[in-house]
Amino acid sequence: MRVVSLVPSLTEAVARTLPGALVGATDWCTHPADLGVARVGGTKNPRTERVLALAPDLVIANEEENREPDLAALREAGVEVLVTEVRTVPQAFTELARVLAACGARAAPRWLEEAESVWSALPEPSYRTTAVVPIWRRPWMVLGRDTFAGDVLARLGVDHVYAAHAERYPRIPVEELRAAAPDVVILPDEPYRFTADDGPEAFPGLPCALVSGRHLTWYGPSLTEAPRRLAEALRAAHR
Repeated sequence: MRVVSLVPSLTEAVARTLPGALVGATDWCTHPADLGVARVGGTKNPRTERVLALAPDLVIANEEENREPDLAALREAGVEVLVTEVRTVPQAFTELARVLAACGARAAPRWLEEAESVWSALPEPSYRTTAVVPIWRRPWMVLGRDTFAGDVLARLGVDHVYAAHAERYPRIPVEELRAAAPDVVILPDEPYRFTADDGPEAFPGLPCALVSGRHLTWYGPSLTEAPRRLAEALRAAHR
């Protein structure tokens, strides 16, 4: 089986489970750190000619991260494309199992079983916290309705302010974000790389939690440690 992944989290999942199956991945596929496969461009602008040159048996993609015209071009060239849809934590587990089986896994890997166990054993939050979750700047964009990251946070007791917004990633002026007065502002390091010097200054007087985008938005082996790492970041914001 020769697999090309156009999704960083799926790249990590396949590489961890089926070493040698991946022959190509995007430039943004950073895990595992020693991944030695051909690079085929970005998630939004893959070089389809590079993908086809690798003669993959399967290309794995995501309905949110990848563009349909690129996937259609691969299908028209005769390549099988598996497209995932992940809006909730349970859906992530279902889709991961489907992807890994399609790539040749005969059984669920241990890391996937451990991740499911971690999430199923989460205690009911003793209190709820409100949050604003920017995912881009210039213009400011935040988590809206029906997102995987939103479901991750909700299961940890964090309700983001724009969860009922008509759009999944609405553009909201920063003045409005500040006026929402959330308990915490959550700043991930991807897709926009918020840092201590780029983000918190826009929200004076509000606690800001700098979190790993890999723990907030990736569905793969990082799911095992995501609840703990996110909880630690949220606690640190209130110190």
